Amino acid sequence: MRSIWRTLVNPGLARDIALVCVADALVGVSFGAIAVGLGLPLWLPVLMSLVVFAGAAQFLFIGIVGAGGSPVAAVAAGLLVNARHLPFGFAVGDVLGTGWLRRLAGSHLMVDETVAFTLAQDEPRRRRLAYWGCGAGLFAAWNLGVLAGAFGGRAVGNTDAFGLDAAFPAVLVALLLPSLRDVTTRKAAAAGVAVALIAAPWLPAGVPVLLALGGLAVARHGGDARQEPGRQRDSGQSRHRDQDPSRHRGEDRNHDHDHGPTRKREATR
Repeated sequence: MRSIWRTLVNPGLARDIALVCVADALVGVSFGAIAVGLGLPLWLPVLMSLVVFAGAAQFLFIGIVGAGGSPVAAVAAGLLVNARHLPFGFAVGDVLGTGWLRRLAGSHLMVDETVAFTLAQDEPRRRRLAYWGCGAGLFAAWNLGVLAGAFGGRAVGNTDAFGLDAAFPAVLVALLLPSLRDVTTRKAAAAGVAVALIAAPWLPAGVPVLLALGGLAVARHGGDARQEPGRQRDSGQSRHRDQDPSRHRGEDRNHDHDHGPTRKREATR
């Protein structure tokens, strides 16, 4: 741990990781308080944080279950949210090591922040230290925050009086904001929101969230539409070159000019 700390202090990573851990702990407090405030048993958010360790999926789960939705729908929504860990694994798989136990522990610590800090490093050794240092710090901060929030929410009773119920949508919006810079992503998000709002009054809680994934079709269509004009321009330029008579005449003159001396020599012989 001393070597990890010394390595992280040099570039200022320790400060950045510490700030992220503090923010993560505060979000964990809100998660624990909201879960207990929704009527869930105290042990559930604590156990979920230890086993799942995925803030967005955990917030989504308790939001759906707390609203009366099916646990199956809540689990399915959480799995879909965590599907982004698949490309994460390809991006930082080299820092996990070779042993199955080490890779299992490293996969459990794989969250957005650990991947971001790891990818910011150039040297393999610094990548490993950043990943494990950030992952261990976040795991401890999150679980301590959830534990404190669960006991605090139990003591307070009405967590809505402190506005903690707003933490769930606020966290999800914060996770989405960086992705909304792209026009196609914004259109897909708007389509998903529209589907969820239309379906919410008629379907059980949790199902509209799954139906909102239909917005991905808008994103795919938008990507294809952006590529199509480029293909049309390329094909149009190709047809223009083929149909341009002056281009062909110029090529013929160049061809005759290149073979002119050869033809003269053949005529002389």
